Amino acid sequence: MLVDLTHQLWGLRDDYFAGGNMFVYFSVQQVTTYDYRGPDFFLVKEVAKKERRSWKTWEEGGRFPDLIVELLSPTTATADLTTKKRLYERTFRTSEYFAYDPDVRRLVGFRLGEGLAYHALLPNEHGWLWSEELQMWLGEWEGEYEREFSVWLRFYNREGKLAPTCEEAQAALRREAETRVADAESRAAQEAALRRDAETRAAQEVQARRSAEAEVARLRAELARLRGESNT
Repeated sequence: MLVDLTHQLWGLRDDYFAGGNMFVYFSVQQVTTYDYRGPDFFLVKEVAKKERRSWKTWEEGGRFPDLIVELLSPTTATADLTTKKRLYERTFRTSEYFAYDPDVRRLVGFRLGEGLAYHALLPNEHGWLWSEELQMWLGEWEGEYEREFSVWLRFYNREGKLAPTCEEAQAALRREAETRVADAESRAAQEAALRRDAETRAAQEVQARRSAEAEVARLRAELARLRGESNT
């Protein structure tokens, strides 16, 4: 969902990469020791927008993720909040790191600050955390995505409005198109009704004029007859 949402937010841009569940390779030593790290979601800004099977920093100009989100589980929670957190802070220098535990529905976030150390982000009244990298809030949302009903992490704008997924954006476009079609059909029906009314009034006016002309002709004929009788 987070990859989907990022593409919806930045779909017209060509200077970012959003990925998930793929390894980030950052050193030869890491490869030889099998010390792989695969963030659940990460975002890299100011890079070429193209498909990748993994992220190799030496092939990307030394670029590391600008934002990382990890989804915690009982087997990964400790490492995600200690070992991985230190790696993202000290080696990756990732500007923002968020960790979400779906079991207890707890979201925490950190941003690099003074001394290039992580500082905890404070939630708003909804429990959302602000992302400077995305210029969006990150928070929970309960609903259905790809036919699965659950509690998901979603993006919210500054005003608290949900950023749409691809499916939601397409549905909104369909609804907007259907509304425009319905409005156009309604206007066409109103215009047709007005034309019919105008045509009916015009026909009535023609009929009234013909009736008046016929009445005038009858009266003239009657007048002529009376004059003829009076002359005799």
